[in-house]
Amino acid sequence: MSLSNTDRNVTAVVYRDSLNIAIIKNVITVVLCISINYINGVLVHTFRKHQVLNMNPRYILYIHLVINDIILLTLFTLIQVLSYIVFTLDVSFCMFLMMIVILTSLNNPLTLAVMAVECYIAICFPLRHTQICTVKKAYVVIGLTWVIGTLSVLADLFVTLATESMEFLHSRVFCLPRTVFRHPSLAEKSNISNIVLMVIVWITLFYTYFRIIFAAKAAAADVRKARNTVLLHGFQLILCMLSYIHDLTIEGLTYLFPRGVLAIRYTVSILIHVLPRLISPVIYGLRDKTFRKFLQQYRLVFL
Repeated sequence: MSLSNTDRNVTAVVYRDSLNIAIIKNVITVVLCISINYINGVLVHTFRKHQVLNMNPRYILYIHLVINDIILLTLFTLIQVLSYIVFTLDVSFCMFLMMIVILTSLNNPLTLAVMAVECYIAICFPLRHTQICTVKKAYVVIGLTWVIGTLSVLADLFVTLATESMEFLHSRVFCLPRTVFRHPSLAEKSNISNIVLMVIVWITLFYTYFRIIFAAKAAAADVRKARNTVLLHGFQLILCMLSYIHDLTIEGLTYLFPRGVLAIRYTVSILIHVLPRLISPVIYGLRDKTFRKFLQQYRLVFL
């Protein structure tokens, strides 16, 4: 089955799976979502329960990253399930969901950059670390990331409200960012802002990584751990960036394997939007001794 939207000379074709295939795909997605969110939920619960964690700026930033992952994964699963059940969503409702998705997606790379800076300060300025990195400043930084993301999504919203007809705003669409934020300038704005954001974050990661490498040899063990942590932040950032090539990847693979378009869309979406959400708890649950000590009481499988 396909859906065509010829407004503004744009035609979008969306294929649908058979009932059995749709049930299997949704069950897999929901099970993955529940499993990963359970692990992340245990991390959040552990953080809130133990003062040694919730009074540490490093763990505050980390839990912010985990909460972002929970929101992103929950919304991805919700949108996928709804797309199979009702196929199209009301534009206003879809717009609301997409705004949250875009907002939390912007938060992740910014939080990774701040966490890298915190590692750098802990290694290169250990005596000033407690003065520079405080609980209050951690929450201020988190607030700033939300403000930056909110300004971006509000720009999308205002342009859409100013340029779209009331008929469109009361219609139903297959819920994707490009189907609700359709103005050409928004695509350009998104590309430019993403490029600027990624350049800033990558420069921050490279700078902190090389400064940590050249840190004092007296703290060789700590330097090695901090260096590896920044590398892992870089790996997480690469996973974040995969969302920017989601559509391009699907188009390329569909061109090579046109008969597998439905399987390609599902597989790419799972690999880009779902499985990366498991990276943070595995990295910190296994690597951080303090967190691991508290998590072991829950007897999580990966511990």
